Amino acid sequence: MADTVFVLNGPNLNLLGLREPEIYGHDTLDDIAGRLEDQARTLGLVIDMRQSNHEGHLVDWLHEANAAGARAVLLNAGAFTHTSLALYDAIKAITVPVIEVHLSNPHRREEFRHRSFVGQAAKGTIAGFGALSYALALDAAAKL
Repeated sequence: MADTVFVLNGPNLNLLGLREPEIYGHDTLDDIAGRLEDQARTLGLVIDMRQSNHEGHLVDWLHEANAAGARAVLLNAGAFTHTSLALYDAIKAITVPVIEVHLSNPHRREEFRHRSFVGQAAKGTIAGFGALSYALALDAAAKL
């Protein structure tokens, strides 16, 4: 699975396109997945895109990506970004590189969003470019 990139999405991202489009845009997660699949084919990669509103699923999927020998993980942990020591620990425990992804720029938002446990453990962060953040992160993963 060295050519597989896991794309993991956390809470409320199933509501993309409906939830606060002035912040998160009008694209749905399915729209983003379709574009990423096309981009991945061009890069010689395969994506495994998942979403859960449950923290433990994200932890399990990080472990799975590592066990499978994935090339990278793109992780948009949603609100868990700012609260989850479990995700921090899971990222630190695996060797597969994790790229933190955000549609918005958390540093231009509420103060509580300025701290990222995910970002403290991740290889890098791409944020603030809307749905393009995912494409930029996939390009970065292809070059790792």
